[in-house]
Order: sequence, then C-alpha cells, then structure tokens
Amino acid sequence: MSKKVVIGNWKMNTTIDEAINLVIDLKEGLGDNSTIICVPYTHLGVVQEIVDDRIAVGAQNLCQYENGAYTGEISSQMLQSLGAEFVVIGHSERRTHFNENDETVNAKIKQALLSDIVPIICCGESLNLRQSGEYLPFIEGQIKAALGGVDKKAALDSIIAYEPIWAIGTGETASADQAQEVHAFIRKLLRSLYDEETANHMSIVYGGSVKPSNATELFQQKDIDGALVGGASLNASDFLQIINAL
Repeated sequence: MSKKVVIGNWKMNTTIDEAINLVIDLKEGLGDNSTIICVPYTHLGVVQEIVDDRIAVGAQNLCQYENGAYTGEISSQMLQSLGAEFVVIGHSERRTHFNENDETVNAKIKQALLSDIVPIICCGESLNLRQSGEYLPFIEGQIKAALGGVDKKAALDSIIAYEPIWAIGTGETASADQAQEVHAFIRKLLRSLYDEETANHMSIVYGGSVKPSNATELFQQKDIDGALVGGASLNASDFLQIINAL
C-alpha cells in the first residue's frame, strides 16, 4: 500500500536563521505526524542537526553527473554525505528556467538511486496542454522517459509528484476531480510499466498551490497520497494544517 506523505519544498527561500526557526515551529506542532522538507543546499547540514525522526530532509536538485569539473553543481554523493534522504527531480521550474529535459531528469534519477536517495519525480502539463486535452499523453511521455532504465526495486520507493504547471505559484489549483483523474492515470501507467505491486506501493502526491483550504478535499481522493507543498510550507501553521489534513 502506498505511503501517505506531505513534502515541503522550500525552493530558494529562507536564511539559515529563518530555516532554524521554521524547523523549531514544525517540531513543536507535528505531534505524532511526520513529514519531509526539501531545503536549499546551504541549509542541509544545519537542518539535519536539528530535526528529529519525524522530519526527513531532502534536497531540491542534484547534478546528473557523478563528479568532475562541473562548477557550482552538487552530486548525489555530496547530498548523501549531508544526510539527504530525498531529492526533488524534474520540477517544472527546473525545466522552464534551467532548460532541463526528460533526458536530464532520467540521468538525475539514476544518480540519486546510486546514492540510495529517494527521487521525488515531478510531472505536469502547461495550461495550453490542459486546454487542448493533450495533457494525459504528455504526462505519460514524461513518466516513461523519467523511469527509463529504472527497475522495479528502484521504482518501488520512488515518489511521483503531479504538479500541473498552470497551478504552481499561481493560486490556481486543479479541482479534486481533475487531480484524481491524473493520479489514477499515473497509477494505471505504473501498473503497465511495472506491475500491480509497484503501482499500489508507489506514492503519488499532488502539488500546485496546495493550502489548508483545499488539502482535505484533495486528500479524500482515492489515488492522491499526499502533497508536494511550495509556498505554504514556509509558514509553519499552514504547513501543519496540511499535514493534519492528511
């Protein structure tokens, strides 16, 4: 059965002091719940020192190469040495602003897996694709490319995040029915790529302006296993409400 999880993606936000205060507030409000927070590279060491076993720490990106003359890049081994357990790969902001493509995403997933870091694999369509009705074939292509050469054992614990581009940071959110349609489609696709066990075990989370006001309705859908939360994860009260909704 798939694991239910809420993941915070801090993006390029917070100073070290702000990060520490945010983690302290999360720890105070989590209770018996758990979460994953994907923080800036610069914060990994400090955050790892102050979290407890309810909060797993991840990164937001990594290099597709193992090591070498790639100035400014971060390898999976570097992330592993800092205790990162998860990494976001293929986020639409990486694709849009930094020209990442399906080939790059696949290479990064394989690097993460080599270091036993769980990839959080993002997919999602633009507004034009949504309006044209071509969004499901597009998402299928993204996922097939991302998981190319990834065997069942590696896929089982990977996480897929469906994030419609038109709903990221816009205040717009896919309706619960729209999100469920795509999540069910992805689960069916995983069944065809792997098998029933893999499809049922892999977590498929929704991202795209998730907030306390819409979290409960989203989480009531059969195939939505949680959320990848952007802006609301920077506010401890909002983020905790979303976690509690799950």
